[in-house]
Amino acid sequence: MDFVLVDWLRILCGVWFIPHLIGKGLHYEKAGSTFEAAGFKPGRLFVGLTMVAEACAAVGMTFTVYPRVAAVVGASVLLGAGYAVVKINGMNWRWQKMGPEYPIFWALICLLTALV
Repeated sequence: MDFVLVDWLRILCGVWFIPHLIGKGLHYEKAGSTFEAAGFKPGRLFVGLTMVAEACAAVGMTFTVYPRVAAVVGASVLLGAGYAVVKINGMNWRWQKMGPEYPIFWALICLLTALV
């Protein structure tokens, strides 16, 4: 199998969803409270929907199953995470102040892999 660098980038973006899935699964109730604080109600329902979307993004991007669709789904989840971070913590860009720069950066990388 011949991989180009953008394939490795896509695979890494997909694999990086796995810790998010594990974290949400292990802390389902707490994640639900966080979702509700961001305005996504009922929180537990949105946690479940997000976990399904992240699983689809992880599988699709990692194993090249509709990778462009998976990348857009993943980017959508990440942009929602960026919104939630701003809604909860205010507009602080830097991660040291719980800013949204990481999910926004990751979302843009997912979208770039969808375009290539």
